[in-house]
Amino acid sequence: QWNFQKVNAEDAVRKLKGVLGVVNRITVKPTLTAADIKRRIEDALKRNAEVEAKDIQVRVSGSTVTLDGKVRALHERSVAEWAAWAAPGVARVTDNLKVA
Repeated sequence: QWNFQKVNAEDAVRKLKGVLGVVNRITVKPTLTAADIKRRIEDALKRNAEVEAKDIQVRVSGSTVTLDGKVRALHERSVAEWAAWAAPGVARVTDNLKVA
């Protein structure tokens, strides 16, 4: 359900002695609807005082989130991307945010 679980599983196997490579075929499956994922991300952005949420548009298609719009600083861009990754069922984040 969570991308960090997929990443942690790969990291755990990669560190084993004798492992030369890892192909991670684990699929993150959303348990929420795209509308619910979008709402969770937008709510997280609104709660975060470091981000001007009104200038960020969130689109969700399946388990892929796309962030569009503008932020005031690179740090805000990172916070917005982190908010997207923190939603359950997100397997990919496309960050199209511009720093203005």
